Amino acid sequence: MASPAPWRGHDVSVHVIVLGAGEVGSYVAYRLSQQGVDVAVIESDPEQLRLIEEKLDVLAIRGSGTHPGILERAGVAKADLLVAVTNNDEVNLVASMVAKQAGVNRTLVRLEASEMRGEDAKTLREAVGADMYIDPDEEAALDILQLLELPGASEVEKLAQGEVLIIGARLHVGSVLVGKSLHEIAMEYEPNWEFLFGTITRGGQTIIPRGNHRLEADDMVRVLCKKDARWKLMELMDLPHRAPRRVMLLGGGRTAELVATPLVKRGSEVVIVERDPVRARDLAETLHHVTVLEGDISDTGVLLDAEVGKFDAVVALTGEDDANIIACLFAKAQGAGETMTIAHHLELLPLLQQTGIDAALSPRTATADRVISLVRGELAGVATFLEEEVEILEYEVAPGSPADGGLVGEMHLPTGVLLGAVVHEGEAEIARGRSRLAAGDHVVVFAMPESSGEIGRLFA
Repeated sequence: MASPAPWRGHDVSVHVIVLGAGEVGSYVAYRLSQQGVDVAVIESDPEQLRLIEEKLDVLAIRGSGTHPGILERAGVAKADLLVAVTNNDEVNLVASMVAKQAGVNRTLVRLEASEMRGEDAKTLREAVGADMYIDPDEEAALDILQLLELPGASEVEKLAQGEVLIIGARLHVGSVLVGKSLHEIAMEYEPNWEFLFGTITRGGQTIIPRGNHRLEADDMVRVLCKKDARWKLMELMDLPHRAPRRVMLLGGGRTAELVATPLVKRGSEVVIVERDPVRARDLAETLHHVTVLEGDISDTGVLLDAEVGKFDAVVALTGEDDANIIACLFAKAQGAGETMTIAHHLELLPLLQQTGIDAALSPRTATADRVISLVRGELAGVATFLEEEVEILEYEVAPGSPADGGLVGEMHLPTGVLLGAVVHEGEAEIARGRSRLAAGDHVVVFAMPESSGEIGRLFA
């Protein structure tokens, strides 16, 4: 059981109940417990609960989150937030309602069924009263679409209502930026910077760099850039800047369905490979202008018949990591352009980076980001990453806060923090020492875990 510990920068302890210890719930519990939050996890499956108890310092309770007695054992009377992320929409809704009646201020509910998210169920959702509804499959689909829009990037995050982008990518040897220090790059683009290097990962170590750091080929970098500068940045990093015209989706689950329709609207040719004959038929009848092939993605003959090597992008979306990885590697060997996969097991991420798969993503991170935003109410947005502790935080400058009217260069930011961008009245600028902040501005900050909880006081 975790001993109560205050969230950094706060004087009181925060208690969160996570309902469901599956892929999403376990990651949320991990992320929160790593940052000093007191977490209780409720799970009905004894094996999943055992894994949680072995890996995390949390209170693990076997049972159903719809039962008031189980919620009492989880500390519902002192809970600040309930996160209901089981695979059962009805359980999540009922648990949220029970928690609200018990006095929990905020609840987040995972809701996947389209019928539950539509207009017909609006009255039901209002009656439940959850503060946030989230669909991990939908969030994963949005991430995939953003990555396909910027091929070559392994991560894309949009902040400040889309005015600021975080682009993560491996630096190619052909990039004109290789061999230059960040100070030299900054001097080349004076006086108005359009992008800023927020983190550099080299040899498994991630840092928030300073001006004397020199870029090397194969560095994994996260670059903050103004929305209008994204194509210029892609060119400087020697990354392709043309969206794929032919896309193959391996696996015809719900995420593939959510990805296919927008791609067709963009003008892409889309092919889905699905092994279940009933599901394949349903997709073929539902998705107009999408070619649906019945077959197993682990069968190389199926992929060869589909001419997988001729596609600009291949995205593996099944629930089986081994099949996803093998299919992506085979597609790459056959000449496919970009490959990306859904990753369900975090321990596989280092392997994926070494094998040449261009991007790996998970439904987990979007949910964790929403939870962190709810726990830390001063945040306007947050982006976290599967394999690293660094956070990218978005704040709105509050009237009368220490930052209101202040200069960035005089703010005495903690070590391990970089203020990257300021958005003033909808216009983004890269933060400089001379940048002056005002109430209502949005700021985007890179922060290492030891500092991420300290900086909210500047903007709150």
